[in-house]
Amino acid sequence: MLPYKTINEAETALNGTLTYAETLWFNYSANKSDFILYCHNIIFLYVVFTLIPLPLVVVELLGAAKIARYKIQPKVRLSFAEIMSCYKAVIKLFFLVVGPLQLVSYPAYKFIGIRTGLQLPSKWEILMQLTVYLVVEDYTNYWLHRLLHSKWGYENIHKVHHEYTAPIGFAAPYSHWSEILILGFPAFLGPAMVPGHITTFLLWMVLRHIEAIETHSGYDFPWTPTKYIPFYGGAEYHDYHHYVGGQSHSNFASVFTYCDYIYGTDKGYRYQKKVAKVLRTPYEYIFHSTPWCNLSLESIIHVATPTQALSKRD
Repeated sequence: MLPYKTINEAETALNGTLTYAETLWFNYSANKSDFILYCHNIIFLYVVFTLIPLPLVVVELLGAAKIARYKIQPKVRLSFAEIMSCYKAVIKLFFLVVGPLQLVSYPAYKFIGIRTGLQLPSKWEILMQLTVYLVVEDYTNYWLHRLLHSKWGYENIHKVHHEYTAPIGFAAPYSHWSEILILGFPAFLGPAMVPGHITTFLLWMVLRHIEAIETHSGYDFPWTPTKYIPFYGGAEYHDYHHYVGGQSHSNFASVFTYCDYIYGTDKGYRYQKKVAKVLRTPYEYIFHSTPWCNLSLESIIHVATPTQALSKRD
């Protein structure tokens, strides 16, 4: 809750005129407690989980040809009942785990010093803090994700998330309840290291979950703005991780690709990309063709054609 009763009082205390954004923030937050402002995160996440995946869900159900050609695994089509089953499971998880987790983490939020008052952060401050949050989350998530692909971690926790070998946007948060706790930690670590304003914190949470929905969308659009972000993985990169499933020891990164490259956990993906390029065939056909996967790239060049690869798959 702001310590000022009027805008004039706020401007006098701050020795300056409030910006338009700061005036809006004053009018909205002046009579709201810090706890209520923090709980906005629950509302935002619910809206994101529900609305952001919807456009591609409609496309999935209608089978629009112009959009369907960008589907990464075109042979996999989920029914309306299957999609709704996924959404219901996610919303159940949201109310039983995600929402309560947000509430009980409020003391930690206060402890690290995220502020709610005036002045609002500058654009550069927001950009720099979001960059730190992305890098910290991505690196920490990479190692925790690898841990979940250990034999025990996968069999007891992570295999729930991998039930969707051809993921959809609604499946981004679809997981075991304990995975929510484990992989939720990296998203909070960045703000704990570099605390900022609550508006930056809320923006970070929204963007992070939109990114997760985008990488689980199952579609690889050439016009996606994220393609211009250096080292960004995207939907096609993470889709391979789901496609390989329980055998996957590749593409663990949540946002960027540099960790997989540095630690050598993208070799299978890069190899399949080379084979797919040679055969001019999507990787979904190649992976299931075990004899082709066991051959060297040079051998495939000499003995395979795209038609042969497809017939091998079918």
